[in-house]
Amino acid sequence: MQPVDVWQQILLLVKEHINPNSFVTWFKPIKPVKIEDHSLTIQVPSQFFYEWLEQHYSSIINHAIMQVLGPDHKLVYSVVMDSSAQTVQLPSMRKNMTPQTNGRDNLNERYNFDCFIEGECNKFAKAASLAVAQSPGKTTFNPLVVYGGVGLGKTHLIHAIGNYAKCNTAARRVLYVDSERFAQDFISAIQNNRTTEFSGTYRNVDILLVDDIQFFGNKERTQEQFFHTFNTLHQKGKQLVLSSDRPPKELQGIEERLISRFQWGLVVDIQAPDFETRQAILQRKAEENGIELPGDIFSFIATHITSNIRELEGALIRLLAHSSLEGEDITLELAKKLLKDVCVPKSKAISIESIQKMTAEYFDFPDDLLRAKTRKQEIAQARQVAMYLCKTLTENSLKTIGLHFGGRDHSTVIHAINCTEEMMQQDKKVRGAVEAIKNKIEIAQL
Repeated sequence: MQPVDVWQQILLLVKEHINPNSFVTWFKPIKPVKIEDHSLTIQVPSQFFYEWLEQHYSSIINHAIMQVLGPDHKLVYSVVMDSSAQTVQLPSMRKNMTPQTNGRDNLNERYNFDCFIEGECNKFAKAASLAVAQSPGKTTFNPLVVYGGVGLGKTHLIHAIGNYAKCNTAARRVLYVDSERFAQDFISAIQNNRTTEFSGTYRNVDILLVDDIQFFGNKERTQEQFFHTFNTLHQKGKQLVLSSDRPPKELQGIEERLISRFQWGLVVDIQAPDFETRQAILQRKAEENGIELPGDIFSFIATHITSNIRELEGALIRLLAHSSLEGEDITLELAKKLLKDVCVPKSKAISIESIQKMTAEYFDFPDDLLRAKTRKQEIAQARQVAMYLCKTLTENSLKTIGLHFGGRDHSTVIHAINCTEEMMQQDKKVRGAVEAIKNKIEIAQL
């Protein structure tokens, strides 16, 4: 097989785990050179490039190489040292990590609680994770299930639990895997008649951390194996920590007996970060790389990229890479130029007041009743819908939303959001009303 063909297969796997901006910045410039003596050699344009890939992406690349070429292959870099194309061969500093072969915990030491930026969007999830890390298997949070959209910090928290527990001797044996790794290890164990060894690897740990359990869907034998692994660890009082892109009850293709076990302990969510949290994340990322940037650059990126943390970091990485490779200072003008494809101008912001006004108009009563103390059923339901839309359509924190509804606290807002989501699932009229108000609000922004 030609190096170019192999590298294309590897890139397809890598692309699944990083955001598009980072992929373009760090993987498009790489050139596959050769496959020889169980080594894949790739050429990168600078020493900085090599160091960045090693620090941030080597585990992802090695994992992909293992899937395409097998566990006995390794990665070698050919680094262009100057414009004359002189190169130097450098090995990957990290080896492939699999539970069967090296006994490693697979934890990424960069992910810890100290570097996790806390905000309203993740405060509860972080607190629950820290409680588990301090007393694994001894709280009622077993399992702990953290769910949320792509790139919001679920994997960071899971690794942080394992790293904290190990550093503070709360657990000696910690193992992190994603669901795909668990499934592949199980298949390999069957093929090589090593199921006993497989069971020993996964059932003799103090903490088992499993990422992206939604990918267990429709894998019946893997689910059965994980069911028994779960039961064994839980009965021993060992800690299980799981992550998913949605609540357990919404997982597709997962057996009911597993769903019920996922909900035994504590299920917490991580939401998209608000503006202040996004800015803090960007500032921390720049500090980690020893870069000082004007505050208006952080504000620009945080204003235009709102969906997830990976996209935020990817935008900053693109600026850092350009500055390093081109020797150009990072300015707001440069940021606007380099990030024009992701930082598109947004329409005017949706305000809480406009949501209140249009919600009240739909239900045909004055909007000041949404802020009043009245508990009449029709007013209370409309208020809950309006709070739900405020959280869905704006960047405001739960506390801010509550203050705009007569000084109510954040727990009232959470209750309103949960009630509205449940009503939308159970009642078509409520779902239709929410969609109608939402469409009216969005049309008004055009």
